[in-house]
Amino acid sequence: MAGAPLELVSVKRIWDEAPHSAFGDIIRFQEKWFCVFREGQGHVVKPGQTDDGVLRVITSADGETWTSAALIVEPGIDLRDPHLSVTAGGRLMIVSGGSEYPHGVYKTRQPRVMFSSDGTRWTAPRRVLEPGHWLWRVTWHAGAAYGVSKYGSPSREMAENPRRQNLVSSNDGIHWNLVQELKVPGGDETTARFLPDGRMALFMRRSSEDDLAMIGVSKPPYKQWEWSKTKYFTGGPNFFVLPDGRMVGGGRLFVDGDRGKPKAAIGMMDLHSYTPSLILPSGGDTSYPGFAFHDGLLWVMYYSSHEAKTAIYLAKVKVN
Repeated sequence: MAGAPLELVSVKRIWDEAPHSAFGDIIRFQEKWFCVFREGQGHVVKPGQTDDGVLRVITSADGETWTSAALIVEPGIDLRDPHLSVTAGGRLMIVSGGSEYPHGVYKTRQPRVMFSSDGTRWTAPRRVLEPGHWLWRVTWHAGAAYGVSKYGSPSREMAENPRRQNLVSSNDGIHWNLVQELKVPGGDETTARFLPDGRMALFMRRSSEDDLAMIGVSKPPYKQWEWSKTKYFTGGPNFFVLPDGRMVGGGRLFVDGDRGKPKAAIGMMDLHSYTPSLILPSGGDTSYPGFAFHDGLLWVMYYSSHEAKTAIYLAKVKVN
């Protein structure tokens, strides 16, 4: 709609080779596009299944024609929720979850990291942090990587092991140090970004209390945090700081609060609020957007099953 803060320019399904393709990210690296996502039989490994998730990396010179660049497999491990960044040394980095599901029953998990100089040849998945953790997304700033690792149970009935979150940092993406425990009740998946003045902002999903996502902001050294509660549940939260300093966020939205109506949605956000204003063509099992900005357009990679098969989509959005 003309005059709206965000306008959908185009959308295209770019990959659907596996029964279920989801939970990905997009980045521009060495004048090419790269996307990464999980391929599997379904949203999660179910009892009796032996097919764990693998990571597919695809690439494109123009964003229109995509080819497979790599397939990353760790036998016996469900690799999922991969996210891309560029290290201080100029290599591509993937951080992902790594869960064990012997006989289809969850046992434990631990984050994995992988590195590549060209997007096609990747190091083997390497475990980082401790068992039970899940380092959601990594953002590099001033030579260091930062991210939020969640651990504990999201269940309201697991009071002895509640969901907790650690803000961690690393100089190499492998060895991580605790910056601050965040102590947000029910805090879950979290994306960290940096503002032009050096402050860090966090966009955090919550899986308990009232389920409304939170936005946090902190000055260096990122020990003291100010938090604002949004008006929306946001699954797979991500946001992007535009060149002019404005921010666009997105994730899974339950339309009118109805969990039977999930959509992939994006919208403008600031340090106190997030308003999903553009619902992308989507439905069913959907969302978890990745963002990149190129040639004046916001590129949004997401997954959806509104066309029957759970597949990867790429939308181009104009920010007014």
